[in-house]
Amino acid sequence: MSTLSPPTIRRRQADISSALQRAALPEVLKRVYASRGIIDPSELALGLDQLLPPVSLKGVADAAELLADATEGEARVLIVGDFDADGATSCAMAVSVLQQMGLREVAYLVPNRFEFGYGLTPEIVEMAAAQMPDLIVTVDNGISSVEGVSAAQALGISVLITDHHLPGDSLPTADVIVNPNQRDCQFPSKSLAGVGVMFYVLSALRAALRSRGWFSAEGMEEPNLGDALDLVALGTVADVVPLDRNNRILVAAGLARIRSGRARPGIEALFEVAGRDYRQASASDLGFIVGPRLNAAGRLEDMSIGIECLLAESSVSARGFAEKLHQLNRERRDIEQSMQQDALAQLESIDLENDDSLFAMTLYDPTWHQGVIGILASRIRERVHRPTLVFADAEEGMLKGSGRSIVGLHLRDVLDQVATRHPGLLTKFGGHAMAAGLSLARGDLDRFKQALNDAVADALGHTPPERTEDSDGALAPGDFGLLLAEQLASGGPWGQHFPEPLFDGRFSVLSHRIVGEKHLKLTLDVDGTEIEGIAFNIDVSEWLAAPLETFHALYRLDVNEYRGERRVQLVIQSFWPCQRSRSP
Repeated sequence: MSTLSPPTIRRRQADISSALQRAALPEVLKRVYASRGIIDPSELALGLDQLLPPVSLKGVADAAELLADATEGEARVLIVGDFDADGATSCAMAVSVLQQMGLREVAYLVPNRFEFGYGLTPEIVEMAAAQMPDLIVTVDNGISSVEGVSAAQALGISVLITDHHLPGDSLPTADVIVNPNQRDCQFPSKSLAGVGVMFYVLSALRAALRSRGWFSAEGMEEPNLGDALDLVALGTVADVVPLDRNNRILVAAGLARIRSGRARPGIEALFEVAGRDYRQASASDLGFIVGPRLNAAGRLEDMSIGIECLLAESSVSARGFAEKLHQLNRERRDIEQSMQQDALAQLESIDLENDDSLFAMTLYDPTWHQGVIGILASRIRERVHRPTLVFADAEEGMLKGSGRSIVGLHLRDVLDQVATRHPGLLTKFGGHAMAAGLSLARGDLDRFKQALNDAVADALGHTPPERTEDSDGALAPGDFGLLLAEQLASGGPWGQHFPEPLFDGRFSVLSHRIVGEKHLKLTLDVDGTEIEGIAFNIDVSEWLAAPLETFHALYRLDVNEYRGERRVQLVIQSFWPCQRSRSP
């Protein structure tokens, strides 16, 4: 594959409101906030008293009454979760908090993704029925489980669906559905993760039980739902949902809990096995350190390992589960690296710079691991700047695919177009704008490849996507200080749709060395200011063959703490020779 030319860097532009201009904030941070839609400093207040009330969340009151009846009636409740971090945190929170509410018989079931696929399928209902539940509660799934819900109800099992995924044309006939993305739900925040939806349901349940006098009658203290916010923060960030204000409130509260040493033992253990200090926890740590270790269980084995880690009541038991998750994550990385090499070999003959007919990338190898194809799709998408679908073998001549999109292309809508134009081609599909999954027959892969390319081409107006990167502009020499780096770090939480500040600029390389085999440690000069930088996971051989004296870089201003000393450093996301970089 030919090397793509450097991206066009788009510097975010936004007018700073008079109210924001008056705020006691660094000018750089005012600029950053304005470009993320902040108009008034009051929008930066992230106390729990600012959290949206549940009243407009459709179905939440009915869900609370259903669960209150189950609690008072000593019903058997089974939580059916999902095999990712959002599903695991939702499941662990539901089990632990329902127990604290006084529900005596509550258990969980997480489908094996390789045997049963996603959601409340009839096969999962058959497994669940062996536990003889009175009520099934789905977390982070269920909105598409039409057949599964019918199968459960045919057995006399009630069903409560809590989910956040986009609904299809038909909804399941569940007893209650709570999903902010239901078409007639008026809840202002459509970006709740599955764990956020369940948090609201549990909050409503506590209010319902309080109004019934349940806690006083049982001589119980009301559970403090703040205790669950570490799980809410982890699931929300790990699921990469947009961090609107409501989600930022939830994440900020959860991070504060983690940093203060009040997180559950499992989350602290996951930080510790990764060699990170939970007292310095950031949203980025949840997304890139803790989340992947939790997800590794669902990708390679059984997510019950992750759920048990989150449910562990002692540091000793949590540590054992965390170490197992850490090992699974190392195995996942090894598998991913091997698959990535295979994928790059498939791309060798493709010239994206000069091929105007290739709008989407479809890759398959019979040796690839089904649990890792989503990560591979993300890696290849970043490299080729095309929506990318990656397939692995599934059961009985079927392929399982996972896709990642580019900004401006709604991947689920594209798959819907493919399904409409080619009836029967896709056996199932679903997802979001930026990520989606599907299944199809192995013999239909070539037909799908062409159909996908045609649908993406139509969606993009037959114009190949331009590779662009967003930047918060340049920093002045006086900005490269520890104080601003700390202010930026604490100015979040940063995440999807509220991105961490990313700057661009030109630098002279004063010295360089390779550390940890594939990381580049640099001493840089910008207008006479000397500063340290690091670029992770570079192509070492390419750098050593032609080290650069100057380059244009996209970077974050970061705080590096080593042996008790805190110093500012640039974390370089990407860089190019100056003569080849393009920026306005």
